Amino acid sequence: MRITDLLGPRRILLGTQAAGKQEALQALLDALAADGCLKDKETFRQEVFAREEKGGTAVGGGVAIPHAKSRGVARPALAAMTLAEGIDWQAPDGAPVRLVFVIAAPADAANLHVEVLAGLARCLMQPECSRELIAAADPQAFMQTLDRWGEEKPAEDSGGGPYEVLAVTACPLGVAHTFMAAEALERSAAEMGIRIKVETNGADGPQNVLTEQEIDQARCIIVAANRTVESERFIGHPVLFVPVAEAVRQPERLLRRALTADLPPMAAPLDPPNEQPVPAPKLADPEGEEEGGAGAAVREHGRHAYNHLMSGINHMLPFVTGGGILVALSYFLDRGNVRDITFGSGTSLSWLLSQVGELAFDMMYPILSGFLAVAMAGQPAFLPGAVGGYLAWSGMAGGPQSTWVSSGFWGAILAGAVAGYLIRGLRKLCSRLPAGLDTLKTTLIYPVVGLAVMAFLMIVFINPPLGHFNAWLYDGLESMRGGSRIALGAVLGGMMATDFGGPFNKAAYLFGTVALSGGQQGFMAAVMLGGMVPPLGVALACTFFPECFTKAERHSALMNYLMGFSFITEGALPFALKDPLRVIPSCVAGSALAGALSMAWNCSVPAPHGGLYVLPLAENAPGMLLALALGSVLTAGLLGLLKRPRTRAHTAPGPVKEP
Repeated sequence: MRITDLLGPRRILLGTQAAGKQEALQALLDALAADGCLKDKETFRQEVFAREEKGGTAVGGGVAIPHAKSRGVARPALAAMTLAEGIDWQAPDGAPVRLVFVIAAPADAANLHVEVLAGLARCLMQPECSRELIAAADPQAFMQTLDRWGEEKPAEDSGGGPYEVLAVTACPLGVAHTFMAAEALERSAAEMGIRIKVETNGADGPQNVLTEQEIDQARCIIVAANRTVESERFIGHPVLFVPVAEAVRQPERLLRRALTADLPPMAAPLDPPNEQPVPAPKLADPEGEEEGGAGAAVREHGRHAYNHLMSGINHMLPFVTGGGILVALSYFLDRGNVRDITFGSGTSLSWLLSQVGELAFDMMYPILSGFLAVAMAGQPAFLPGAVGGYLAWSGMAGGPQSTWVSSGFWGAILAGAVAGYLIRGLRKLCSRLPAGLDTLKTTLIYPVVGLAVMAFLMIVFINPPLGHFNAWLYDGLESMRGGSRIALGAVLGGMMATDFGGPFNKAAYLFGTVALSGGQQGFMAAVMLGGMVPPLGVALACTFFPECFTKAERHSALMNYLMGFSFITEGALPFALKDPLRVIPSCVAGSALAGALSMAWNCSVPAPHGGLYVLPLAENAPGMLLALALGSVLTAGLLGLLKRPRTRAHTAPGPVKEP
């Protein structure tokens, strides 16, 4: 199928003026609808824009390829636009977009959109093709150019014999960049006189699959992937693992490096299956740059650790969001009960929402540690990881006469990491067992030994020190009660934003609630404001400095407003974990300011929770609001100042975003 079979002159808009991405997309959707390609324009529009929110569709080089499978599409179609002036599409290379294709695929069209994406990617990988399309004088010339560059060319054989280089390409969604990387490698190999075969692991499965004979005869294998690919077949062969972006951006350098570097043979299956091995030290680069070494190994380990943590956090986020919103609703529905200790549970409905929300909060610890462990060591690590996270939350510690000292959020992270290393160690110990005992490993050894060892480590070595550290923090706060009220307010507010539910946060909150029970309501005001500032400050930063955040982060701003108003500090946690060196100090500064101002202005609050819902009963409510606003603005301003804009172009190669 030719790409131009899906295109038509009335759906090619040349030299268009558009103020931004939304205006350009709307013009293309109007052209599709006017040409009878859509049966429900609004449905298709919503799904195209939803795809944009999920992840940018700019592929670099001034090109964007929005697409969607939708019930609103009457027949498969393509629309194209060239722009008189480039517009910001948040491209991975920061370049403004001047060439846009929209792919409209019916909901039942199987993998049609993937095939079209692959064809477009192969054409547009040629910079000259994009330049000719942008310069096309009329739609007919545009289609002729696309036809010429899209012609299937027979594979060039540079003399026969085995392939010198084999490659596998795969991007997270298996669409454009999978095929762009393959095209880039094939084109560069042809220019260098290298025989190459590339297997693409796209959304519709592996294509051009490498055979066992080809693997045995090849000099080296390149795996350019950002997701799991079958790698056990490469054991005993020299393999170079790189991100898919490197194959797209520097294919010639990558091929030269693969052929000239002394790559060690792959010795064993990757553990876990989706993790790339750390490169060997001092891997020579033929262009004279030394890649690898101790620094590269450390960076690679750091990248893996970050990816593992993000896996746990991504699975935890729905629990934070869902639980937080339900708890906030319970406060809202129970506003008439703010003076009662059961605030949030005074009616049947508010009690139900509160209980379910709190249950989701309680589950976030085992979910975080369980999936962090899975990312490190595969599915067998989930049980010890989840149990370790539960023990971190519940706080069991000591020997037979157990005490209860919760290690909190940081204990859950440590539990997940320990569980991952534990299962990795068990795998190595069991690697010499006969193959017939594989079932025994997964059904008996890993769960029983992993659970027992994990529980022992949490109860004896992890919970006691972290839990007692929490108690030490509370004792330190208690000793400050006779000191400066303003200084203590700043300390309490700052601690609420230090670890977002961890020991520092819990120690400050415990101090505030104990002081509240003794009739000292001012400390609780500082604590509550300190816990409200982080989500509100982050939400304000997303609103007023959108260029510093991803689309997904900006999308969560509304929920953070709600969580901040409801005194749910955990709303800022995902931002802090992704960028702790900027987010945590910014939040601490804003929370400390709010806490100090609340004490200086003699603010007080009669309930230990509720956020803005208890404001009508507060002493000096205007002062509390002003302190909250100033602290949140300070946090937002610092984030805007410290965080680098996401759309700024830079010269260093970075990850390529999947369209």
